[in-house]
Amino acid sequence: MRQFIKRALQKLDEFDKEKGRAFILAASREIDRLETVIDSLPRGILVCDTAHKLVLANKTARRLLSIVSYEQGRESVWSVIGGEHISQFLAHTLVSHDKAEEREFAADVNGAPRVLSVSVMPLVQLRKVSGSLILVDDITERRSREAVMRRMESLASLTTLAAGVAHEIKNPLASLSIHVQLIQKAVDAQKSRRADVPDVGKYLKVVNEEVDRLNGIVMDFLFAVRPMNAELRRGNINILIRELAEFVSFELAEAGIQCTLNLDDNVPLLNLDERLMKQALLNLVKNAIAAMDSGGTLSIATAAPEAGEGDVRISIADTGSGIAEENISKIFEPYFTTKHSGSGLGLTVVFRIIKEHEGDIRVASREGEGSVFLITLPVPQTKQRLIADAAGRSP
Repeated sequence: MRQFIKRALQKLDEFDKEKGRAFILAASREIDRLETVIDSLPRGILVCDTAHKLVLANKTARRLLSIVSYEQGRESVWSVIGGEHISQFLAHTLVSHDKAEEREFAADVNGAPRVLSVSVMPLVQLRKVSGSLILVDDITERRSREAVMRRMESLASLTTLAAGVAHEIKNPLASLSIHVQLIQKAVDAQKSRRADVPDVGKYLKVVNEEVDRLNGIVMDFLFAVRPMNAELRRGNINILIRELAEFVSFELAEAGIQCTLNLDDNVPLLNLDERLMKQALLNLVKNAIAAMDSGGTLSIATAAPEAGEGDVRISIADTGSGIAEENISKIFEPYFTTKHSGSGLGLTVVFRIIKEHEGDIRVASREGEGSVFLITLPVPQTKQRLIADAAGRSP
């Protein structure tokens, strides 16, 4: 484009009206092509002049930064951006003539929480700074993959340790439990003959309860780290969810929680280990109950793949206390918990079970507003092929 304009300018004196019109049309087409290329880029691009007025913003930048409209070259870039934190950051960086590389911000993009990376650098033309270039990337998926990798690495490092530690703890616990019961029997026998035997039964009861609690922790630990060997068979996820809702109905009523089911009848049969899947969903429901200590609403929904393609979606939403933004990326990691009690392995178990089903799980949450766990499970291949074949045969 630059060479074309240079050549045209050299011959400007030779231009008549028709040639001038042709030159303008050709230049316009080239500019349109360049704008199309810039708008098609997956990375957000903003260009500012030396006074920090916004000169250009491609479609991706306008979408990610919630820029509704702007008057070219007349408004400062930070005044047209929807996100307050990013706007303040750009104002400070540009006014102080600083550079910034890949600063991360939480943002709301079309109602969905996303993680954006923002870079600011000088725009150099003919060895002079002619403005600023701002690059914006949506790195939500990258951060999600990195979090998954961290969780997988944590699980892998625990696996070797798990069997030995759990074995060493479980054996003395079993022995301790047996001997506590023998002591209890001996004390009861003595009390039946003598009235002055101290009542140690209440202390032994506490010891027994603690033994049971430790045994539960060990079992959770083993369940979280040992191979699951899921036995997948075709099953109806809607039936499983209805059975689960019936199972916890009394507990929900006691907690003042209303449960609503919105189950899509078009959901196909899936490859399920019903025991494991029920355990995963139960863990999520238990977490939702714990998050709604003053009552609320628990919503469980399923959705079939759109147009027969994609995954089945299962969502479990609550109106509870929500999850702090800095904790969302950690909740599936072993032993991470914000509760006063619990092993910190419940969501780790959920994560492993969903992965055993070749699915995925994500969470969206706002502190004080509630959480939504979204599970996606693949449709068995034979079903997908049947749908594709039927679509191919349709007129």
